[in-house]
Amino acid sequence: MQRLAMSWRRQGISIGFVPTMGYLHEGHLNLMRRARRVVGEDGIVIVSIYVNPTQFSPSEDFSSYPRDPKRDLRLCGEEGVDVVFTPEDRHIYFRDTAAAYSTYVVEESLSGVMEGESRPTHFRGVTTIVAKLFNLVLPTHAVFGEKDFQQAAVIKRMVRDLHFPVKIVTAPTSRESDGLAISSRNKYLNQEQRADAVVLWRCIETARKLVRDNSSGIEAGRLRDGLMRIFSDYASARPDYIEFFDEALLTPVSRVRKGHRMALAVYVGETRLIDNARL
Repeated sequence: MQRLAMSWRRQGISIGFVPTMGYLHEGHLNLMRRARRVVGEDGIVIVSIYVNPTQFSPSEDFSSYPRDPKRDLRLCGEEGVDVVFTPEDRHIYFRDTAAAYSTYVVEESLSGVMEGESRPTHFRGVTTIVAKLFNLVLPTHAVFGEKDFQQAAVIKRMVRDLHFPVKIVTAPTSRESDGLAISSRNKYLNQEQRADAVVLWRCIETARKLVRDNSSGIEAGRLRDGLMRIFSDYASARPDYIEFFDEALLTPVSRVRKGHRMALAVYVGETRLIDNARL
């Protein structure tokens, strides 16, 4: 992969990169389409498929994370992807060597809140694998979805701080017709849970309306308490967090106004779903 990428870069060919953990859905396909638009028909679009163990905690769903490599390859082919990169653990973390893997990339400013607070080792795994993939794929552009807004912010900071020669492109969240953000983990939901999962979008829409109707803003605690009451209508859903923050620094705001961003994580049954939106 690295030799091919170096050859393309020497020829001045743009490389658009979409890192994924597979079990591809319409959201991933939209990222591939964005990558193609960015690099053009003369560029190379690369999709990686790798379920990265270091971003899962021992209690999370690494072993059961949905996988369907044959379908993934077919979808990539239908989208005109040029290269699908599918490394194995032994290539990425040298699992077949005597010496244990011991080098990680850690972002310290944006990673400690929201997802970083609920999943303390998550972003260390994310920044490490993305840095490794950037070194292997050597993209000129990398495309990430806004559904993982904090992840995209952390990656942008890593790219800036470590001088990676890649432009980060973000694409809007892809949603189902009822507003639920498309996610590989939606597969875990049964019929009742799938109906309850719309609570995330309902919270976002409610917050948007309240902020729009209050020109001076709303105290964050009061807004959060109001949104928490929505969960009484959804038996299988329970909130992990609801946060309101400044987009640039991810710092929490005490008074929520138009232009701030909201993020939330919700357990629906045993499945943890995330979403976010600008208010």
